Amino acid sequence: MAINNIWKNIKLQSSEKEWRYYEDVIIGEKKKSENYLVTEKEIIDFALNYDPQWFHTDIKEAKNSKFKSIIASGIHVTALWRQLDHKINGDINFVCGIGWDKVRWKNPLFPNNEIFVTSECISKHNTTSNERGVVIFDHAVKFADGKDILVFTGTCLIYKRN
Repeated sequence: MAINNIWKNIKLQSSEKEWRYYEDVIIGEKKKSENYLVTEKEIIDFALNYDPQWFHTDIKEAKNSKFKSIIASGIHVTALWRQLDHKINGDINFVCGIGWDKVRWKNPLFPNNEIFVTSECISKHNTTSNERGVVIFDHAVKFADGKDILVFTGTCLIYKRN
């Protein structure tokens, strides 16, 4: 416990960032990222490294798939969520994420699709620790028109101010 407090204090002192704590996160608060264009090269490069299935990597063969094109790996979609969510929630002083529930990939992500992510705080509660609390968010990756690609509920531990 003392190590966590030391690390937390060092992190805050070594950064000019203004952190938001458990007390600062408001139930009902909604955030939306900027739009991001997903390229064909990005889809292929990610898949070659992390999910090398043919319908993610082979443009010619993917034309014969159900999707008629390559599509982003589900793991790639979650990595894009992580990147974009960090831009809108990176000021929260997270301890860590502790779970995802109701994870659903609703639609495939194609090359040259524009996406954004959203988050909404849906609940929070104290723990037995004075150092942290639990916050639950609804998260989504969406097309530019607002249609869902990935949705899930994320549960996180967040440091308290004291």
